[in-house]
Amino acid sequence: MLWNREEKYTEIPYERESELEDAVNEVKDALFGSTRIYLDDKKKIGQKGGTNNLPDGYLIDLTNKQDPKIFVVENDLASHQHLKHIAVQILEFSLAFETSKVKVKNIIKEMLQKRADKWRKCESFAQKNGYENVDYLLESIIHKKDSFNALLIIDELGEELETVLISRFKFPVEVTTLKRYKSDSGKMLYEFEPFLNEVAEDTEKVDISDIDTIVIPAREDGFKEVFIDKNCWYAIRLNSSMIPKIKYIAAYQVAPVSAITHIAEVKSIEQWNDTNKYILHFTEPAEKIRKVPLGTRKGKAPQSPRYSSRDKIIHAKSLEDVF
Repeated sequence: MLWNREEKYTEIPYERESELEDAVNEVKDALFGSTRIYLDDKKKIGQKGGTNNLPDGYLIDLTNKQDPKIFVVENDLASHQHLKHIAVQILEFSLAFETSKVKVKNIIKEMLQKRADKWRKCESFAQKNGYENVDYLLESIIHKKDSFNALLIIDELGEELETVLISRFKFPVEVTTLKRYKSDSGKMLYEFEPFLNEVAEDTEKVDISDIDTIVIPAREDGFKEVFIDKNCWYAIRLNSSMIPKIKYIAAYQVAPVSAITHIAEVKSIEQWNDTNKYILHFTEPAEKIRKVPLGTRKGKAPQSPRYSSRDKIIHAKSLEDVF
């Protein structure tokens, strides 16, 4: 229940997938932000006689000027679908996508052409970032290596499903939960975290295209026993679509040190012990750097993994320069 002095809001579970789809469309601007375009036309992809699927939509992500992406979107209800079904559905999307890239591009282009404002947004992005036109922009996104990305929007995410999505796929799968609540007077509230919100918070001081480092908070015992002695760091939650960008890991030692003190090059990122978290192995022992102290704004101290760039950290005077 959500409550204030005026009204109480009770959770209203979705009975049908179409209700979740309506909710996504209701909150899409706040959910995805101004640099992403959500297209919800349902068009079958895949080759005739091969794997065919009907995605619930596509998300064009223009946040990273150097690496725009397209996510194939699946809306599902946890109560109606077994996790095996969801995993198989996403796998089939990837197979259909890879075998029909020309068809996917044409489908997305047709959707954009029916939405003049969305077309203009893509056209503006293309002009500003060296693409001849929208057609070439879509071509470049879809035909590049490892171009498939999936987005699962679900009403409730269990740890088991999240673990399966990490362990079964080599391509990025982002997951967003969306719940709805209704007051006695009929007003609706929606509960969600904006898409890749953790990344958005860290791009105030560093462009998303420059991100190459994950900054982790470390207590004294864990820092020495793991980060220094074992040349790794584990049990980290990461956005799957950000993993290819991570080249370094930096350690922020919590109070009384209260500073970033070491940085290491990342050799590999793997699932951690059949969980929904990851372990990062270092190429070599961490390098001690000039301390980057907390500074005057105590709210900048990382409480969980944060994204930044090695160059930004090396030249920072305080955490206020990092993120």
